[in-house]
Amino acid sequence: MKDFLNKREIIETITPVIENTAMRYGLIPLEILLERENNRHFLRIFIYSAEHNVSHLDCENLSRGIGDMLDELIPFKYYLEVSSPGLDRKFKSEKEYIIFKNHDVIIKLKNSVDGITPKTFEAKLLDYNQTFGIKVLYENQEFIIPMDKIHYTKLNDKIEINKNKGEKDD
Repeated sequence: MKDFLNKREIIETITPVIENTAMRYGLIPLEILLERENNRHFLRIFIYSAEHNVSHLDCENLSRGIGDMLDELIPFKYYLEVSSPGLDRKFKSEKEYIIFKNHDVIIKLKNSVDGITPKTFEAKLLDYNQTFGIKVLYENQEFIIPMDKIHYTKLNDKIEINKNKGEKDD
């Protein structure tokens, strides 16, 4: 066995373990990062659930579920961080375009697209195709946007805060 594994090899080795364990909890890992900061290694896992908002319990369950297995696969001390991706996270992989199909998104363009005037706009993500790009619904029209014209895409999911009965608006 090699004494040293590079980050890519470690990520490739641990990804199936993380994905299989996450699946048992109804979670999807959106991104797995192995980073070095201030001479410390951090394994950061960003998770999503299609059924509910990611909670502290979800993060804790995944951390406990993978901890011992990862300790056997990662040949150095590391700090494990499991969290939700946050509201302002920009899509970083094609996997996210597939997972968030039929969600409202905010898109910022690098270059103009015929029929879409603003550089930043809200749309509904209808489909993703590796060759052609994304299909969106914008102002009741469908558009295909090539990936090389997109600066970023992020979710535009609105958060609703439920008021308790009897609570008055100020």
